[in-house]
Amino acid sequence: MTAICRLTSLVAACALAVQLAGCTQSTMAVPAATKGNTVKLYNANFDKVAVGSFTFDASKNPALDQRHTIRAAGMLYAPGGSFAQHLGNTLKADLLAASLFDANAPTVITGAMTLNRLNTAVGAGKSVLAARFVVTRAGALRYDQELKVESNWNSSIEAESIVPQAKREYELLYSGLIGELLDDEKFRAAISR
Repeated sequence: MTAICRLTSLVAACALAVQLAGCTQSTMAVPAATKGNTVKLYNANFDKVAVGSFTFDASKNPALDQRHTIRAAGMLYAPGGSFAQHLGNTLKADLLAASLFDANAPTVITGAMTLNRLNTAVGAGKSVLAARFVVTRAGALRYDQELKVESNWNSSIEAESIVPQAKREYELLYSGLIGELLDDEKFRAAISR
């Protein structure tokens, strides 16, 4: 019986902590170039590229492109209203840092976000991001591949720390997914001269 009382007390304490903390609303930071991804782009054979549209898979719930609920503690919103566009802007930031971005280039990279999950269960946080990347040059297809990354972490029980923890882990997936793209030899060949 004491185990049930302890469990009931723990649940009540968690509910009270959430109520006291209130619902935290947060928007992801504007993407910035990462050193690791920028270094991958330093290659004399790479052509300058444009970044076209990045969209969200139309067969999925459109709300998943706009926000994530982080338990009862808060909401994480996409900057500019779209996580898919944020992915495209993350790629653009790395290309700009490596002096490889040209809005008028004949080589264009587009994308469609196919998976976007953020789960903040106590003790087992997990986020997953996947997208289909397409490269065309002067209208001809050069690359078409879906890539996926995920992150697992020990998700805190404390309401005040879960939002920043989940936000940090989730935001890292964007540069991680771009890093996977930049490591793909077929992609590297597609943007080479």
